[in-house]
Amino acid sequence: MTLGVTRLGGPPPLRRRLRLALLALPVLGALGCAHVPAPDPITSAPTGATLSGRLALNVAASAEHEAQVISAAFELRGNAATGGLDLSTPLGTLIATARWSPSEVLLTVPQGAQRFASLDELTRKLLGEPLPLPALFDWLRGQPWAEAAPAQDMPPAGFRQIGWEIDLARLDEGWVRLHRSAAPEITLRARLDR
Repeated sequence: MTLGVTRLGGPPPLRRRLRLALLALPVLGALGCAHVPAPDPITSAPTGATLSGRLALNVAASAEHEAQVISAAFELRGNAATGGLDLSTPLGTLIATARWSPSEVLLTVPQGAQRFASLDELTRKLLGEPLPLPALFDWLRGQPWAEAAPAQDMPPAGFRQIGWEIDLARLDEGWVRLHRSAAPEITLRARLDR
């Protein structure tokens, strides 16, 4: 089964392919004809802790990009240097897999795989803006990112770091909210599994 929208002059952008995959996977998963290929064995087993749960990511529209909305189950493994991020539907069908190491960054979606020079390049290609994936290992645990500038406290519970507000008011319930108010505005809400 082929899924995709083609334009005259070439294939659709990666963002559109990922969005199509996100929209079509509940149907394709039920039919059993869409899956993400097995990840590259070099980066498929990162060392470090695993964080999992559900996330909702909203990126506001900008002059260059339309608004992006992604809601998925996630599993974040490894660390900032060598890690992996899996996004899945509520039924467990894998939507996308990102793997990174010092030598490569690889994104695999049902339509194929693509390599990137950095995690910033990968998230910029998907969302139109870089998302600090390495910071998530600390931020989702309620801690400032150790590799960035010092954090500033943000009452009543949370901190600000590298242009992001990390709201920890509901961390004891497993909720973390990340917000960047600089244009385009980005909000990521995560509910961590216990």
